[in-house]
Amino acid sequence: MKSLKKTRRVQIIAVAAVALALSTGLIGYAMRDGINFFRSPSQVMAEPPTASEVFRLGGMVEVGSLNRGQGEAITFRVTDFCNAVPVSYTGILPDLFGENEGTVATGRLIDGVFVASEILAKHDETYMPREVADAVGAEGSPNAAANRPECAYNPEMHQERES
Repeated sequence: MKSLKKTRRVQIIAVAAVALALSTGLIGYAMRDGINFFRSPSQVMAEPPTASEVFRLGGMVEVGSLNRGQGEAITFRVTDFCNAVPVSYTGILPDLFGENEGTVATGRLIDGVFVASEILAKHDETYMPREVADAVGAEGSPNAAANRPECAYNPEMHQERES
């Protein structure tokens, strides 16, 4: 009788282990397209990703680069104040999206143009996504071009461009 109970316990443990391994594998398989890595424009220029790789591009919308095309087509450039990447997007932009504002876009880099499938904008005047703040060096955050003073964010210079 004890042998039968011991065999059942081993079988239950084996079935539970197989079920756990299978569920972990299925979760990993389902998430493979959902994991997007963040890159700044300087990182994209230094190491361009493949056309099939989906990633998040973050930085500031370059002043004077926002062009609205026919219908919902929009083009602009995202910059970290050292390098800029052209972005193409078809859709409705968030209300707070604008030039010299922080943004994070999800999409693919195709022939040197980032084709965005989703655009996010900051939600108030003081907020900036952590990844964008790190990329542009806002509020003392290190950025990809921290050792290059010509790439540093200068709010006064960018305010003058807006005027």
